[in-house]
Amino acid sequence: MKSPVDKLLHSHDNLVHSEGVKVVSHTQREDGDGEEEWILHTLMIEGCDAPFKFKRKKKYKSLKGAKVNMTYYPTVEVVAGFDIEVMKVVRIKLY
Repeated sequence: MKSPVDKLLHSHDNLVHSEGVKVVSHTQREDGDGEEEWILHTLMIEGCDAPFKFKRKKKYKSLKGAKVNMTYYPTVEVVAGFDIEVMKVVRIKLY
């Protein structure tokens, strides 16, 4: 029987899964306006220069120093005219 991660990876070509990666930085800030308030989480992972981003309705405890399993899509955001590689997290779990 396939795990939920295996099912996701099989059905989405660009999806990537990493296990046991160490979080070196975790920031949380409010994102949105009016009734739709979200918390934007940004993680930096040991050995990777690209930020990992995801949104949730509530704040988490800090993940700094924790090991996590993540499933994400590589994508590009344009910031001030520059293309920045960003990882859009769709699933995260403590390792």
